[in-house]
Amino acid sequence: MELADGAIQSSDSSSFTRRFGINARWTVMAEIVLYLALLPKPKRVKMSFMAIRQVAVLAFPQVQAFDVFGPVEVFSAANRLAGGGEYEIELVSARAGSIETSSGIRVLPHRTISAVREPLDTLIVAGGDGVAAALEDRPLARWATREATRSRRVCSVCTGAFLLAEAGLLDGRRVTTHWAACEELALRYPAVIVDPDPIFIRDGDIATSAGVTAGIDLALALVEEDLGPELAREVARWLVLFLKRPGGQAQFSRAMDGPVADRPPLRAVQEWIPGHLDEDLSVAALAERASMSPRNFARAFRRELGTTPGSYVERLRVEWARSRLESSDAPIEVVAAECGFGTVETLRRAFQRRVGVSPSQYRERFRPALKAA
Repeated sequence: MELADGAIQSSDSSSFTRRFGINARWTVMAEIVLYLALLPKPKRVKMSFMAIRQVAVLAFPQVQAFDVFGPVEVFSAANRLAGGGEYEIELVSARAGSIETSSGIRVLPHRTISAVREPLDTLIVAGGDGVAAALEDRPLARWATREATRSRRVCSVCTGAFLLAEAGLLDGRRVTTHWAACEELALRYPAVIVDPDPIFIRDGDIATSAGVTAGIDLALALVEEDLGPELAREVARWLVLFLKRPGGQAQFSRAMDGPVADRPPLRAVQEWIPGHLDEDLSVAALAERASMSPRNFARAFRRELGTTPGSYVERLRVEWARSRLESSDAPIEVVAAECGFGTVETLRRAFQRRVGVSPSQYRERFRPALKAA
């Protein structure tokens, strides 16, 4: 991928940013593509020969730069660690010329979509502030529909899911997107089954991921599917990433999107809980951490957050368990322990309350789809 000539400029907030109420600005260093050259020569993982896989990332004006660079860096690292020749990666766009990303960095696509005449192995549709304008591009939607029928798999990162939905590719499928846009996606496309919690979802030959960095998680899963867990682990290690991130969007969205405690001790405990779900999170333990009596802690927690400490913890633990059941083959006993439930029966009861099915039924329904080619 080539950076276009021109200075980095800050861009104004777009209508899409205002539309979804996303006020945070994401910045990406232009030198992100240079870091691998600084790494020591890695130990190469021997791979069996396969035809090179062509990966195209679709971008548009005001695309989220990390939606593009994140997955590209994963595939690039996989190439280096496998000895080369596994992936051919390119950036494509609807029109010729450089594209300004939402962070002001300009990138120069390799070619336009009209020049893509051969079937792709993997099509990745990025998201970002420019999605609102891209949705009005009818030729782009027609091209996405055509490529979906020819590509082995089609993926979206963040709000790129809106472009796939506009093309009719997500009807009847279970999908996800950035937590802040899930409600809008479900309202705009009622035929799409939107799940706001997972980091990414694979439904047959279409995969969708949550916001921004979740594209990296999805790309790692695709590398693992293509080249095996050993190579994927090596990529994650070099990029200093979780191979499989613990938890789902709940640790970023629902806990953060809901009420935030006003009192500093309660707020500190609320922020600490998502990263320690496998620990003792009883009222007594949490109250001690907040330097409060259990009775006062429970009352204050409910008053400020609108729920009991036990219910709050259970919801986060169930979301983590869902992610583990979807993304791993770990026995349910192990999942129950990792997520802080202790026993399978405790996990089962919580799952029935929160999800409406048992953990084994949930895995039976969704785990095969993750492995489907």
